[in-house]
Amino acid sequence: MSEKFEMSMMSELKFFLGLQIKQTKEGTFVSQTKYTKDLFKKFNMQECKGMLTPMPTSGHLDLTKDGEPVDQKVYRSMIGSLLYLCASRPDIMLSVFMCARYQAAPKECHLKAMKRIVRYLIHTPNFGIWYPKRSSFDLVGYSDSDYTGDKVDRKSTSGTCQFLGRSLVSWSSKKQNSVSLSTAKAEYIAAGSCCAQLLCMTQTLKDYEIYVKRVPFLCDNESAIKISHNPVQHSRTKHIEVRHHFIRDHVAKGDIDLKHVRTDKQLADIFTKPLDEKVF
Repeated sequence: MSEKFEMSMMSELKFFLGLQIKQTKEGTFVSQTKYTKDLFKKFNMQECKGMLTPMPTSGHLDLTKDGEPVDQKVYRSMIGSLLYLCASRPDIMLSVFMCARYQAAPKECHLKAMKRIVRYLIHTPNFGIWYPKRSSFDLVGYSDSDYTGDKVDRKSTSGTCQFLGRSLVSWSSKKQNSVSLSTAKAEYIAAGSCCAQLLCMTQTLKDYEIYVKRVPFLCDNESAIKISHNPVQHSRTKHIEVRHHFIRDHVAKGDIDLKHVRTDKQLADIFTKPLDEKVF
């Protein structure tokens, strides 16, 4: 590139678009510490007391008519800043996305929830993602769902995450497009989303000549697992759209190995609902 463009090699890359990359003999640590501390100054919250979690367990927000409206520009600015921070802070992803749903007409309670997230960041400014060296390279996925968790439209929230060995490489927290009629359906839809991501990742790994078969896929809902293994379209699953049933094909082919995991070992739980301090 230097033959065609004027450029200089200054040193090894340590910052990239606000991301700080620190390499050691044990592995690589990716964080946004400087960006996080600048965010405190931007919103005049340097002196605020830190919090242990980004949202209380009773933190489900609503389209309340009570409370004074707040400045939309300030609220949206906080949303945008925190959304970018999610690139290295999956622990705040659910809380930020829940607050982002109320940008049209934010009230005091919504702004209070936003400030709670910032106060959690004040308590944990140096958190990031750790990628250890010499870790196994096994692909594994987790999926979970919070049944009818949204107070406004009663839609469920899907949470998924994927690991390569001990390294978190992909995660998602998304409100489902339709209202689920049962916990099993909500979990099954979340499982389908995770399955699609795992299949995409297996194709990407093939480009690096890494071939993965029977990817472990962990779900904490027995009913969703049984639906995935059941080849018969019986009456109880007619209400589930066909597009969610593709996971059955891949379970039958052996691409995905869907297993049960205890709820207290379900890592995707953090992307579906606010958790208490101990579980979080």
